[in-house]
Amino acid sequence: MKNIIENFTLHPLKEGNFVKIALATYTQNGVEKSWEIVESHDSVAILIYHTEKKSFILVEQFRPPLYHNNGNGMSVELCAGILDKNISVEQIAQEEVEEECGFSVTLESIERISKVNSAVGTAGTTQIMFYVEVDESMRVGEGGGIDHEMIEVIELPVSEARTFMFDESIAKTAGLMFAFMWWFDKYDGR
Repeated sequence: MKNIIENFTLHPLKEGNFVKIALATYTQNGVEKSWEIVESHDSVAILIYHTEKKSFILVEQFRPPLYHNNGNGMSVELCAGILDKNISVEQIAQEEVEEECGFSVTLESIERISKVNSAVGTAGTTQIMFYVEVDESMRVGEGGGIDHEMIEVIELPVSEARTFMFDESIAKTAGLMFAFMWWFDKYDGR
């Protein structure tokens, strides 16, 4: 299929601290179109595996849009953070593991999984996914985030992860499920 895009323009709708909302107008194959877009920071996400406890270390936190939609607002997610500093993505991942989950990891121990582009719907962001293994000797704090993030650290035994993935009563991100599938494909049988 031939797909010719012309006159693509963003029109600001409202300013925000972390996102910008815009209206894109363009001509596609001779047809005038528009699309609402949310511009936001790219991010990192880290799947953390606790080798001694044979568990994934996850975070649960309040997300206002979930609250608006389902009245609960809690989401179980990978440790993650936005790319808003002038340091490497690996350094941001390293900082997030300590801030959110309380483990000090080396840059060398962080393995890149993949870069995931979210181009469906209204956002066009990129998330770089990493994997790191931890044990209790690496614990330097309780985690919980910074600046009143109110993050709860959760240990999910690997033996319960597949059931968790398909439990529709628990709000979780697609990235978390992707990371679990990657882990099961690479490490299942531990």
